[in-house]
Amino acid sequence: MEENQPKTNRKGFIEIIGTIEELLPGASFKVKLETGHEILAHLSGKMRMYKIRLLPGDKVKVEMTPYDLSKGRITYRI
Repeated sequence: MEENQPKTNRKGFIEIIGTIEELLPGASFKVKLETGHEILAHLSGKMRMYKIRLLPGDKVKVEMTPYDLSKGRITYRI
C-alpha cells in the first residue's frame, strides 16, 4: 500500500494526512488533504482536553467516515 493512500482503522473510519489551510470559529478547521480535496474538520476530544493548538500549515491526521467525505475529525498533529 502506498504512503499517501487512505487507510481504514478497525472502526471503519478512513485515516488520511492533510494540512491545515484555515482556522474557523468553534474549533473548526479547513483541511486540504493529500488527495487535493478540502474538507471541514474539528478537533477530537483528547486534543481539546490537552489543549493541542493548531496553526495554518500544520500537518494533521484526519479520520473520516465513509458516509460523509466532506467532514472529518482531527486526531493527531504530525
